[in-house]
Amino acid sequence: MNSFFQKIAVVVRDPAIRKRVFFTLGALVVFRLLSVIPIPGIDLDSLKTLLAGNQFLGLLDIFSGGGISRLSILMLGVGPYITASIIMQLLTMMFPSLKTMMQEEGEAGRAKLSQYSRLISVPLAVLQAYGFLALLASQNVIPQLTGMTLVTNIFVITAGSVLLMWIGELISEFGIGNGVSLIIFAGIVAVLPTQIYQFIASFDPAQIPLYLLSLLIALVVIVAVVVVTEAERPISVTYAKQVRGNKVYGGVSTYLPLRLNQAGVIPIILALYILLFPQIIANFLSNVSNTTVADSARWVAEFLNNPWSHGVIYFLLVFVFTYFYTAVTFDPKMISENLQKGGAFIPGVRPGESTMNYLGKVVTRITLVGALFLGIIAVLPLIMQGFTGNQTLAIGGTALLIVVSVVLDLLKKVDAQASMREY
Repeated sequence: MNSFFQKIAVVVRDPAIRKRVFFTLGALVVFRLLSVIPIPGIDLDSLKTLLAGNQFLGLLDIFSGGGISRLSILMLGVGPYITASIIMQLLTMMFPSLKTMMQEEGEAGRAKLSQYSRLISVPLAVLQAYGFLALLASQNVIPQLTGMTLVTNIFVITAGSVLLMWIGELISEFGIGNGVSLIIFAGIVAVLPTQIYQFIASFDPAQIPLYLLSLLIALVVIVAVVVVTEAERPISVTYAKQVRGNKVYGGVSTYLPLRLNQAGVIPIILALYILLFPQIIANFLSNVSNTTVADSARWVAEFLNNPWSHGVIYFLLVFVFTYFYTAVTFDPKMISENLQKGGAFIPGVRPGESTMNYLGKVVTRITLVGALFLGIIAVLPLIMQGFTGNQTLAIGGTALLIVVSVVLDLLKKVDAQASMREY
């Protein structure tokens, strides 16, 4: 505890850290101010009805800091940039030239990949903007847009997403923490007052046991998120002894930490956007003149809007994407080669291919726990809403997971800055 307060004192006293903290807070304030600027011609009543009947749009509204519920210029949030970053990581796995560039060029290679992600995010933002506008027009939330009006709205929404991406990168460079994660965090925290007000307005003394049970579940989820996020599987590593002259080097034993949840919250966000696109397309096609297409689209929309069916699909997508994203970001072959080049080995395992297979087997086993945990966290709000029938208790899992993960990461970054200044 004393060490914690000492770190806080260092942060308060050090002008460089204070500057970073205030820059981060200022950037988040700008984000909140921009998120209340709406696009014109909104039917708020129809929009509230649409969001209330669609769990995933409601969750995306939380990520955008209420941008969808206000139809602000930042309604897409950082979704296009996140999707573009995931696409680039997939392309890195598929094309060896990109992977070699990132490994050999180091920071310069990663900077190039980041630039490619920025470029890809622009057409993705255009497609998502058009999809959202088409969905909202089909639900009579906004009037049918055509011609220059449609082009202008798409341009404004795309520009808002690119601007938010730029703000996130400024936070990462000149502030503290990961800018994109902090923007999502700020969006979630920003809607808490509204959720608290809705909870107070609908408070029912007869449901106090249910409220206490929900509070207990929330606390358990927070503890579980902290434990799983920080959990590691240590792999013992020993460096071979080397004799140089009369001195012996090496022989040191250490460990290789393998995180239980290698993928973080990316599988949940990716599954969310993957599930959103079929709903947008189905709602858009449900009003076409072709009867067969319209009936099929309405059936798909009803199926995806059913809490239990899309809950099962959501769980499976999160589970699969956890394994998939872990396979993209964790390369047992590269780690095995690096250990061999450094004269290190895992006791009882032969260097080279045997080490690669061993690491792959361990990661596969621990990822099972992480994937099940993320899947349960993702559908926990849907389960609670289904059993309780209370809409105010349906946020829960995903928001808590993101908030706790971002806070843990931010505390580590602040601690690192304070330690660097202290020594």
